[in-house]
Amino acid sequence: MSTHNHKLHSTLSTAGLLITLGIIYGDIGTSPLYVMKAIIGDSVISKDLILGGLSCIFWTLTLQTTLKYVIITLSADNHGEGGIFALYALVKRTKIQWLIVPAIIGGSALLADGIITPPISVSSAVEGLKIFKPDIPIKPIVIGILFILFTIQQFGTKLVGKFFAPMMLIWFSMLGVLGVIQMMTNLEVFNAINPYYAYHLLTSDVSEQGFFILGAVFLCTTGAEALYSDMGHCGRRNIRISWIFVKSTLILNYFGQGAYLLAHQGKTLTELGSSNPNPFYLIMASWFQPIGIVIATLAAVIASQALISGSFTLINEAMRLNFWPKVKINYPTDVKGQLYIPSLNWLLFLGCVGIVLKFEDSGEMEHAYGLAIVLCMIMTTILLNYYLIMKRVKWYFIAPLIILYLTIEFCFLGANILKFFDGGYVTLFIACFLIGIMTVWYLAKKISKAYTKIVKIDNYKKVLAELSVDLSIPKYATHLIYMTNSTRTDEIEEKVMYSILQKRPKRADMYWFVHVNILNEPYRREYRVSEIIKDDLYRVDFNLGFREPTKINLMFKEVIRDMVQNGEVDVTSRYESLNKNNIIGDFKFVLSEKFLSNDSDLTFFEKIVMNGYFLLKKLSLSEEKGFGLDSSSVKVEQFPMVLHAPEKFEMVRIR
Repeated sequence: MSTHNHKLHSTLSTAGLLITLGIIYGDIGTSPLYVMKAIIGDSVISKDLILGGLSCIFWTLTLQTTLKYVIITLSADNHGEGGIFALYALVKRTKIQWLIVPAIIGGSALLADGIITPPISVSSAVEGLKIFKPDIPIKPIVIGILFILFTIQQFGTKLVGKFFAPMMLIWFSMLGVLGVIQMMTNLEVFNAINPYYAYHLLTSDVSEQGFFILGAVFLCTTGAEALYSDMGHCGRRNIRISWIFVKSTLILNYFGQGAYLLAHQGKTLTELGSSNPNPFYLIMASWFQPIGIVIATLAAVIASQALISGSFTLINEAMRLNFWPKVKINYPTDVKGQLYIPSLNWLLFLGCVGIVLKFEDSGEMEHAYGLAIVLCMIMTTILLNYYLIMKRVKWYFIAPLIILYLTIEFCFLGANILKFFDGGYVTLFIACFLIGIMTVWYLAKKISKAYTKIVKIDNYKKVLAELSVDLSIPKYATHLIYMTNSTRTDEIEEKVMYSILQKRPKRADMYWFVHVNILNEPYRREYRVSEIIKDDLYRVDFNLGFREPTKINLMFKEVIRDMVQNGEVDVTSRYESLNKNNIIGDFKFVLSEKFLSNDSDLTFFEKIVMNGYFLLKKLSLSEEKGFGLDSSSVKVEQFPMVLHAPEKFEMVRIR
């Protein structure tokens, strides 16, 4: 681990703890808005139901969130960064090919659930207004808040972020105080710490939902995966220490809601004399309810903001790992890791609006929530297993741990299956669509690489040196630069040599081959220069972290500046008049754009993959924009991609 990352994870400060509250716990912190309401549903309130539900919540937060994520999974950091793709980048070193499957499924499921989190959080908060005006239209208010939220994304969260931390501190303090006030009236709720009540609830007919009540209980831990993804922003130690406070306030609030409900046994939620029968608002004093609604709405907006930012980071990582087509990325502030993806932002917004229009209120959204995220948690457990093996942890520690979590998570998955017909199919459909995109893009890149012909540069050194000084061929550019995927410095794609020597011979004073290597770690910027032919041919290798922006134009200029200062290269124009006046020569980038040749003989599966790939390529960012190149200095050449070309094509000559 680098010094910076070690410092990030070992530093503990008041400011760090506050920032952690603002960034990390939005999703899991707003769950008291809807969890108890979902557990009770239409059931009659009873002691066994309330204590059983609270026991399930307590042990889920303890086993799933605290033990699995906060204690164990946070240890699996990739140079300070967390999240399922960062974990995959770590275990990729084991060379086990199929681990890409849980990575793609988990990443897609996390993104899919990101579409339902903002609507359910904001709706749950805004529905508190029904206490004062039962017929108030909630949908337009929720959509309006979401529109403002997605519009401000483009400006980054630097300014707004300063508001997040104190706001979330107020939110969690409110949760704790409200819970304590109610618990003072009935300390019996502390019996829920006994796991027997959870067991009794799940194995008896206390609730109308039976075992499937776990689908509602699971909502209390849905933000655990997001907590792991945001580790790089705050550091492991700050998260672990602040979680003590966060978990305490969450438990106090849940138990406070339970104490209130125990005083109303024999009734259903709708009989508690409120047009919005949500235990979260029912435990508030009537004078405090307007303040509570405002604080809850702001907390829900912050939770949504954290999830949207997390989605941007996830897609950025997917692009660097070759799981996702190139899309435009903006960097609104100088904060490390802060980015904005316009296309994803508005797609998420449309998805959120679609969820609001389809489900209308948070009660209905609860039915669809959680099914996708439990898949993500199972995939994280699988990858975590290989991480622990890689770290040489003893098998007798790994086996019971992984079996325990796979058992818990498959129970949650089984309980959430019923949600499929109540709307869970929406998030699963979105997850499957995203899995499809990632799979097609990854496989097509793999197929393309397999059919790319590589040649030795040594075989072309003589002709390149002669071409550079051949005055019978008009000069194409002073400096001619080709992007290459070849990982070896002594090799190059055949299509590059074809472009220089045959597709209109291109004379240049200097040739440059540039390779971008995306590393398994998040933040690094390094380069290496290899001299192949003195003053004629150079190769530059960039080693970039998977969260670094790929701005090749700026990076290449920096390389040239360093080489000129070191006296390694002379970049002044070779034209006599310009050279006399020290004018820098022109730089021309040549990119090759592949198209599927008609000569290809594809299998049915390859046809689906490659046609899907080229369709996605049309919708994605162009190569020059993806590499951050200035289009005025770029030439894009079409190059046929031939898969399974006929080995022998016999013709008969007639006279």
